[in-house]
Amino acid sequence: MMRSVLAIGAHPDDIELGCGGTLAAHRAAGDAVTMLVVTGGQNGPGPVGERRAEAETAARSLDCLLLWGRLQDCAVQADAATIAVIEDAIRQTEADVVYVHAPDDSHQDHRAVAAATVSAARHNRRVLHYRSPSTTRFEPSVYVDISAHLDRKLAALACHRSQVASSAMVDPEVVAASARHFGAQARVRFAEAFVPSRFVWDLSPPPQLPPALADMPVYQAAYRSRGVT
Repeated sequence: MMRSVLAIGAHPDDIELGCGGTLAAHRAAGDAVTMLVVTGGQNGPGPVGERRAEAETAARSLDCLLLWGRLQDCAVQADAATIAVIEDAIRQTEADVVYVHAPDDSHQDHRAVAAATVSAARHNRRVLHYRSPSTTRFEPSVYVDISAHLDRKLAALACHRSQVASSAMVDPEVVAASARHFGAQARVRFAEAFVPSRFVWDLSPPPQLPPALADMPVYQAAYRSRGVT
């Protein structure tokens, strides 16, 4: 079943850093993915127009829709206005899964966007927090295997040329090392990690009985009762 995924970041390149590989994995699975960038990155390196163009190129490279929140960089508050921007994106996308910054972060915009999202997504069943380079405390318990998608994450980050040129945080080697670290925790090669605010695991039966269980009468009866063969 196709899911609708909404990834939220305070600034251009935040989403790609935090969960770009996961978004690539969602697209590979056929899910619809939307990225909401809350500010234009007005106080970061590079002109605002350049940063917007970079974000648009990065979103295309991940085959994702891009939305802009049009708030001011370094002035985001977890107030009604910010919550309304995020609620509107959730309504537009009918999001099943929401990714956003971790709440414990040294950047005030990241903290504000995380808090506003928890409020805006209060009725959503899956809300997961990703790590940023400025995150201060992060104890993940959910991982996504991005072994097949790390290259796409790095390619999307490379689109943010103004940031790559001026920030060690976007260094491809650092990003790959982080993915390897979380991969070791998750027992895969490369992974992205998340702290769930809320995560509901849908245990609806798959469309076919796994071959290893096909000869077990107890499972056959259970699947037949659900109309599954």
